[in-house]
Amino acid sequence: MAQHILRKDLKKDEIREKFVQGVESVVSHQQLLWIVVGAVLVVALAAFGWSSYTRRQTAKAAAVLDDAMKIFQARIRAPGEPAEPGEIAYVDEKNKYGDAERKFLQVATQYGRTRPGQIARYYAALSEEHLKLFDDAEKNLKQLDSSGDEDLAGLARFQLAWVYAQNGKGPQAVELYKQLADKPTLFVPKPMVLLTLADYYRKTDPAQASKLYNQVKRDFPDTPAAEQADQGLELINAKS
Repeated sequence: MAQHILRKDLKKDEIREKFVQGVESVVSHQQLLWIVVGAVLVVALAAFGWSSYTRRQTAKAAAVLDDAMKIFQARIRAPGEPAEPGEIAYVDEKNKYGDAERKFLQVATQYGRTRPGQIARYYAALSEEHLKLFDDAEKNLKQLDSSGDEDLAGLARFQLAWVYAQNGKGPQAVELYKQLADKPTLFVPKPMVLLTLADYYRKTDPAQASKLYNQVKRDFPDTPAAEQADQGLELINAKS
């Protein structure tokens, strides 16, 4: 009998042990579940917070960018000519683009990770081109080229090629134009690149320019680009 009771108790102990293990397993899984859920909630809240923060930063950047654009687009009035009430106007173009560059760089520096901040850097480079600060323009355009935004990067490379051409770096300009022609982007379509490269060659290599103009006419017939190609060919023929 004692032996039977012992076996019975052992059986109960085994059942109780398995029950305890099961409870511990459930609790353990629940703890793991709450840890996972908690982590997901933290990530979700962080993403929401970051998204909200990004939207606020983008809105602020857009407002400052708009102020900078008003300067960049301001008209140059004649000396002694009064400005309209509330109008931003300049007498000197150098002062205008100097003010615009500083404003654009402020946006680009403070809000560099936002789209308005990246656009501001592009316009800062354009302002520097007007001021003939080609080295500064090159620096800003290269930074924009490495931003990770393919469309803006293409636009930056296209403008950088122009800067190279103006700054005595013709071979680098030609190489960039060829790269862009092989891989056009939304903002820099192939006919625009070919026309620009043809315009560059028109002064140094008319035969190469003619070849490119004719390529535009052949590949993009009945378009404004073809009409511009005709105009380029007329200019070459007029000099020959």
